[in-house]
Amino acid sequence: MKSLPIYIAAFVFVACSEDDKNHRVVVQNPDIDKAYEYLERGVDDSAFFAFSKAKDIYIEADDSLNVANCLINMAITQKDQGDYFGAQETALQATDYLDESNPEHYIYLSTNYNNLGAATVKLSDFGQALTFYELALQFSNDSLNTLVYQNNIAICYQQLKKYDKALQIYVRVHEEIKSSQIEYARVLSNLARTKWLADPAYSAIDEFLTSLAIREQENDLWGLNASYVHLTDYYADTRPDSALWYAKKMYDTAKKIQSADDQVYALSKLIELSPETESKEYFQTYQSLTDSLHQARAAAKNQFALIRYEVEKNKADNLRLQKDNAEKINRLTRQRFFIGSLVFLLILFVAGGRFWYKKRKQRLELEAQHKIKASQLKTSRKVHDVVANGIYRVMSEIENKEDIDREGILDKLEGVYHKSRDISYEAEDSLPAEQSYAQQITELLTSFATAHQKVLIVGNESQLWDHVNENVKAEIKHMLQELMVNMRKHSHTDQVVIRFGKNEGKLKIFYKDNGVGMKNVHAQGNGLKNTGSRIKNLDGEIIFVSETGNGLKVEIAIPIS
Repeated sequence: MKSLPIYIAAFVFVACSEDDKNHRVVVQNPDIDKAYEYLERGVDDSAFFAFSKAKDIYIEADDSLNVANCLINMAITQKDQGDYFGAQETALQATDYLDESNPEHYIYLSTNYNNLGAATVKLSDFGQALTFYELALQFSNDSLNTLVYQNNIAICYQQLKKYDKALQIYVRVHEEIKSSQIEYARVLSNLARTKWLADPAYSAIDEFLTSLAIREQENDLWGLNASYVHLTDYYADTRPDSALWYAKKMYDTAKKIQSADDQVYALSKLIELSPETESKEYFQTYQSLTDSLHQARAAAKNQFALIRYEVEKNKADNLRLQKDNAEKINRLTRQRFFIGSLVFLLILFVAGGRFWYKKRKQRLELEAQHKIKASQLKTSRKVHDVVANGIYRVMSEIENKEDIDREGILDKLEGVYHKSRDISYEAEDSLPAEQSYAQQITELLTSFATAHQKVLIVGNESQLWDHVNENVKAEIKHMLQELMVNMRKHSHTDQVVIRFGKNEGKLKIFYKDNGVGMKNVHAQGNGLKNTGSRIKNLDGEIIFVSETGNGLKVEIAIPIS
């Protein structure tokens, strides 16, 4: 029955995909098909990794049910490879993706808990395994699986020497099971074994042999192996020759089903029951197989590279850990509150600072505009009062006097000229400081915009141009002008985007339009050639990318550090 959980999970996956296709989006995931293909071929390691890759795709698609399905199959693979701690960890991860209130998840929950129980049994923690098997039974909605889980629960009670509880289950199951001869033989053999363990005087041979006959008829090799185990143990003390015969049959069957654990157990019985000459040979095989088994399981653990959980803890440690955990939770809560408060205050401070900066910037810009308007108004008034009135007086004098004093008129006009020039100087002094370089670039680029050609500028902030020397700025200005002239002449575009940025000590400029493009980026006109030369003189790089009809892209990188 080793492979039963895998096939259950595979069957359920296919069935649920068919049932849910009308209300759940089907995720295209080729790795899941590969995983099942590897599974059918018995290539467990490849199946494990394929399920792992498929799981990541389902996580991205937020498909929790299929994530759980992948984790369940991975856990089953780890259990079969002897990585029992890893199987427990992976199976417990799967429970995080399953909803115990959703009936559609029940088959996954029952299969996962059954595998958890099987892995825990291998670690000889029968009490914890019993808990997992009971959870598997709780979510089982299939009659055959229910019988399997009840059988597993009874085996745990048997291992815990609670024979009365095990017998109650076996008697009930034995009365109910009818549909499967294989399951009937399993229950019959386990029932007889439990009765014999509870009462060594009980004669279980008839039931053992009946179960054996059914398994031989059904060609149930795993069941035959279990029957040979029961018969070997049953005859070990009373009829050693019969026990030896069944031990040999068990060893042969274990080799057929490739169960290393069962081979080791059979060899231990053969060593115990065989004559000394044969016992030595069996011991050598036993030792070699045991070493190989340990190496294989160590390799499996390294291969899967999963964190192992510590599952056995004593009561004193649990109480101490509970206390420590409570204190840690309180301390962590306080720390989180403190950190959260600091983060909130920091966000509030940053947001407030940005708001204040924007308001201050708006206020300064408004004040500058008011100053400009005031200066313009003052200059206008002076022009009117001084220049216009002065010229008017000269005009009146020329109009009203019959004898015109040419030299006097010229002197007066010269005076008006000097006064107008003085007003011009005053206006220049009263104007605000020269535009920033970022404003100059914006003004240059937007001057090429028309009603039919939009120019979009991104990233042209004042701080971008800090620490960029004047020579580089001048060359960039000329280069941008040549690009825009080339655009106006040749591109026939209706939209241009110019983006600025800094990265790794380089100033980055990206130009893109949606015009006609260039047939050959290497056959450039003088303007673009000059642009390339300017960039190279600055130790920069320029890349032209274009296809006819798909516009032009230009990427420029200039070192500035």
